Amino acid sequence: MRVAVVGATGFQGGAVARLLAERGQRVRTLTRAAEADRPPLRGASFVGGDLADPADVRRLMQGATHASVMMPLVYGTEQVRRYARNIATAARETGIQRIVYNANTRIPAQSTNVAAFETRRIAEEELRASGVPLVVLRPPVYLDNLFSPWNGPALVTEGVLAYPLPAGTTAAWISHRDLAEAVFAALTVDGVEGETFDIGGSESLTGDELASAFATGLGREVRYLPLPPTVFEQALSQVAGAEAAAGVAGIYHYMATGTDPLLMAGDGGRAADALALKPAPVDEWVTRQPWQVWSTEAS
Repeated sequence: MRVAVVGATGFQGGAVARLLAERGQRVRTLTRAAEADRPPLRGASFVGGDLADPADVRRLMQGATHASVMMPLVYGTEQVRRYARNIATAARETGIQRIVYNANTRIPAQSTNVAAFETRRIAEEELRASGVPLVVLRPPVYLDNLFSPWNGPALVTEGVLAYPLPAGTTAAWISHRDLAEAVFAALTVDGVEGETFDIGGSESLTGDELASAFATGLGREVRYLPLPPTVFEQALSQVAGAEAAAGVAGIYHYMATGTDPLLMAGDGGRAADALALKPAPVDEWVTRQPWQVWSTEAS
């Protein structure tokens, strides 16, 4: 395959690009960054440009056979619609054989006032309208969010796992690597065009069950601390900016209402069966991470 990866300079898209390159696929991505500021993506080539420019997106797609798409952290309705429409038009006009769209989140069945859900729903509609065969992946929450400067030190030194989901909410936590495996499968498995999959990890866990899995992986006691979404949003805004933070945090504000408590839970194995996926159990994922980098002793 020759795969145009939209979003490869981010964490999720980068995981997809790396896995594709590891498996001998040709990868190309679009970036606004100057050459000196581009992240290292072994085996990938870069096209300078912007999703807002139809010509740039067409240059990305030209010569590709497949596309892996993820929207950037923007949540303006018309901006996301324009990005998705440019991708859809370029994919159709350049003969892309299949698009895999990572919605970056689960999406409620009914419409909401949450931009993080509704803009991703709009992007999905635009891509589907292109007529190019489409597979949609809707992940829950990422384990990799917890291997971070915000969570790592507290986990390693204090045994505290703080996250903005209610303690009783079940979530099928998934790693970026297993997301990439799902994207690869959705690009290559026969008979899944037109499908939407609520992908996830191997098990659905409450906050306390997640802490227990981390305790097993880390070999120490871990307790779950439900973080107020407002606190999460304030912290994220220091890194991602207020607009992006509000967009991401909207998901957690919604989950805190209890309106749809199973939104992030497993799908009963449907996606794993259809895509032949075997996501790693949480404790195994935890064991594989170099947590010592967050240790105060190591620093």
